Amino acid sequence: MSHFNDFNNPQVAALPSHLKQFIVDQHYEHYTPIDHAVWRYVMRQNYSYLKDVAYYPYIPGLLKAGLTIEKIPSLQEMNDALGKIGWGAVTVDGFIPPAAFMEYQAYRVLVIAADIRQLKHIEYTPAPDIIHESAGHAPIIADKDYHEYLSYFGSIGAKAMFSAQDFELYEAIRSLSILKEMPDADPDEIKKAEDTLDHRQKNMGEPSEMALLSRLHWWTVEYGLIGTLEEPKIYGAGLLSSIGESVSCMKEHVKKLWYDMDTIKYTYDITKPQPQLFVTPAFQNLIDVLEQFANTMSFRVGGGYGLQKAIESKNTCTAVYSSGLQVSGVIADYRHASEQVSFVKTSGPTILSYENKLLKGHGKNYHKDGFSSPVGKLKGIPTPLENMPLSDLPMIGIETGKQTNLEFESGISVTGMVKNILSHHDKILIITFTDCTVRDHHGKLLFDPSWGVYDMAVGEKIISVFCGAADKEAFEEIPPKSNTGTHHVQYDERTLELHKLYQQVRNRRQKGGDYGFLGNVWFQLQKNHHDDWLCALEILEILDHEDTEPEVAAEIRTFLENKAANETELTKLINDGFYLIKNPVEQRLVV
Repeated sequence: MSHFNDFNNPQVAALPSHLKQFIVDQHYEHYTPIDHAVWRYVMRQNYSYLKDVAYYPYIPGLLKAGLTIEKIPSLQEMNDALGKIGWGAVTVDGFIPPAAFMEYQAYRVLVIAADIRQLKHIEYTPAPDIIHESAGHAPIIADKDYHEYLSYFGSIGAKAMFSAQDFELYEAIRSLSILKEMPDADPDEIKKAEDTLDHRQKNMGEPSEMALLSRLHWWTVEYGLIGTLEEPKIYGAGLLSSIGESVSCMKEHVKKLWYDMDTIKYTYDITKPQPQLFVTPAFQNLIDVLEQFANTMSFRVGGGYGLQKAIESKNTCTAVYSSGLQVSGVIADYRHASEQVSFVKTSGPTILSYENKLLKGHGKNYHKDGFSSPVGKLKGIPTPLENMPLSDLPMIGIETGKQTNLEFESGISVTGMVKNILSHHDKILIITFTDCTVRDHHGKLLFDPSWGVYDMAVGEKIISVFCGAADKEAFEEIPPKSNTGTHHVQYDERTLELHKLYQQVRNRRQKGGDYGFLGNVWFQLQKNHHDDWLCALEILEILDHEDTEPEVAAEIRTFLENKAANETELTKLINDGFYLIKNPVEQRLVV
């Protein structure tokens, strides 16, 4: 059994608790001999084909990520290997919310789905699985330019505004992917889930920052190509882990376009092969495009634009004053004066932070009913209040224990007794008043003395607005976690017998000729498991290489040739298996 607490990997150890909630045990012992055979088949096919079309670090990257062809990797092995390049890995239960996924990337931790695809989905699975995550994402991590892009993307994605529709879409994708991986799924249930996903995709409204970023992520991290339009190489994990699409994507019917800001206009469907792919000349271009998009995002634009996005989001968001003060809560309202934000208001529990750390005494319980404050400069005073030396404050009437009246350029007035002045690094952040009245330029009451102590935020502008709390641990902000769990199969007696046959073949391959006569395994397969093809292929591989039991080998080959001829969904899989028997993969990746 593997769990994140067992690791010495520093990246995993540094994860905050709001991300650790998604981590599950890998339960390595639950992988069956068929699961390991599926891994081995896909990895051998990948290696055979991808050595020619994958971006150059892919093959050495497999080794650097702690992967072999022979067996599903344990999380411990991957963490030991990834730790050497400053990354880590955790196992999770299927799809996790996009905001959490992005934040893991920012912490340089790969999120790996613990499950593995079924044999019937060996070419492609709509659900995240350990083949996609570890054989797709992990090998390319060894490339420095790429992993810099990945973690930078995560840090930007973690601040992106997301909408209620984004979460509903995530739930629809997760539900459909779980259903499709269930061996006994009801076709009507799948159709219903497909219709739900289709409806939500068509009714997303204006795409949020997270939705647009998800497109950039999809066309780079998942489905990206690098090089030239004529001869691109694969680096996207979705392609690297799909033995079907990694071949078909290189054909002419899939358009190849240059990756630039226009890519953001292209939506995607996770359930279908992609009609076009995007090629970047180098990984630096990915960072350049990301930077271009980041410059349009609320966390960089701030002001009324960012606050409006926060209101539309309806999630916990953070407004950052130019003093550095961070106000985290649900943004309920804001006001303008001369195109500048003049007032900000949150509803419900709110915290005040500085440099992403909660300011003592300004937690959710203290600001449980929301927070509001003016923004801007004081009338007739050119220096923004946050930049004034504490020693100059008495000159403008701000002195602890004394009554004052502050008039803002916007017309908002704050009148009350100064109780306390909080500053950090020569920046004034908060002035606390008792017996305080706040009115707007029309004289409308914004704060009444009977409401208690008034904490006035200090700052000339709102320079940034981003999704989530500044200090997530203090806010105890738990990203919405899905209630639907992935399906775990209960195996019947017949399937358990088939597992034993696969294990006998595995033992013979790994430990040599003393581990049983493969003719007996073949006899049992023919008798009770006539629909199986992969175990038969593995027996043929051993017999062909050892040049033993020629009659059994001839019988199996005929059986597989007939299956390939009569069952079209198996034609390519079996023929590719024959090719690998003739052209075995390099031994160094097998051990």
